[in-house]
Amino acid sequence: MTHLKLKWFSILLRRSVNKLVHRPMSTWHHKAETPISLKPPKPNQTLKNHLECNRHAKVLLLFRSFLRKKPTLNLIDSFSLLYALKACNHKHPSTQGKQLHTLIIKLGYQPIVQLQTTLLKTYAQRSNLRDAHQVFDEIPAKNIICWTSLISAYVDNHKPGRALQLFREMQMNNVEPDQVTVTVALSACAETGALKMGEWIHGFVRRKQVMNRDLCLDNALINMYAKCGDVVRARKVFDGMRNKDVTTWTSMIVGHAVHGQAREALQLFLEMSARRDKDDCVMTPNDVTFIGVLMACSHAGLVEEGKLHFRSMSEVYGIQPREAHFGCMVDLLCRGGHLRDAYDFIIEMLVPPNAVVWRTLLGACSVHGELELAAEVRQKLLKLDPGYVGDSVAMSNIYANKGMWNNKIVVRNQIKHSRAPGCSSIEVGSGAGEFVTSDDDHPLMTDV
Repeated sequence: MTHLKLKWFSILLRRSVNKLVHRPMSTWHHKAETPISLKPPKPNQTLKNHLECNRHAKVLLLFRSFLRKKPTLNLIDSFSLLYALKACNHKHPSTQGKQLHTLIIKLGYQPIVQLQTTLLKTYAQRSNLRDAHQVFDEIPAKNIICWTSLISAYVDNHKPGRALQLFREMQMNNVEPDQVTVTVALSACAETGALKMGEWIHGFVRRKQVMNRDLCLDNALINMYAKCGDVVRARKVFDGMRNKDVTTWTSMIVGHAVHGQAREALQLFLEMSARRDKDDCVMTPNDVTFIGVLMACSHAGLVEEGKLHFRSMSEVYGIQPREAHFGCMVDLLCRGGHLRDAYDFIIEMLVPPNAVVWRTLLGACSVHGELELAAEVRQKLLKLDPGYVGDSVAMSNIYANKGMWNNKIVVRNQIKHSRAPGCSSIEVGSGAGEFVTSDDDHPLMTDV
């Protein structure tokens, strides 16, 4: 029996092999050619893909469609809300952020720090610091990211004094700043002129060997020292840096130019133009770099050199001038006494001249006693900004210098509002306080 079974098995095996050999080759891999049905991507992955491709409107529309489906599908979780919040940060109505905030509370995701921090940034980007700060206060365990986000929110919304107060509060709560926090705090110091606080932060960075002192931090140090008036320290930081980018060079050039050190600024620009970065690429200046260069030419009275740099912006570097560049050129021509050239330059500007540009020329007319041109400029300013008191004061002073007292009285009588008083600032403790003359109501009057 066993022998017959083996014989029949052998015959069946040969028949199977013969069928396989004589089978057309095109049918061998028939099963492999059958299309494989792919599973649709998970909801959160789809949201993430849209977000990474900057399709923010699609993220919000898809998230809304998830909400409308049956709750049993469980399409919405903390990651879904996180992606929707990040999409909401890009020029979408503030009501959407509030709606997401309500949904976070309703679904019980408030304890998640990452969600709360993103929500804080959402409010801050809409300049809603009150709600941003409230979100921060409701975070039970605040980490360094939470503190940095709130400090950055105040800096971005032009409240650097409050940002520095929060920086001190953070340390009093035994939260040690990292490199991002000190970079943001240095920006606040630069805006308020808080040099002592900036020096303390610089010393803190030097003491913390474990802190990663990257390019952004060094650039922030240069910017802080330059804006606070200590150009020598700014240059010392600049000279001690191994790697420099266009921001590094620009910060130092502008720092020299603002403080009237035109020769140093222009020399640095020449060095920058001849340098290459770590990737062996030519260090190309940006539009802010040329603001510093034109300011330097203006302070040094280098009219022709300033014209040359202005033309090179578009002709050599392909940079289209902005209002700031046109303003620098008008200032350059006015300081050089070329008032008519400045007027013609303004008329031929590629962008509509604003009140600041005309006001620069009016001030130069006051200095040089150009009555006829000042009257033309005054008419331009009456159309652009009729309520500005300073223009009337400047015009009345020109009439007074010419002995035209009746005209001076007429202009003076046209003034309907008093000029807003100027204020000064002084660094007190860890912050900077502002005050005006005879300011008896200032809370720090005794210290000031």
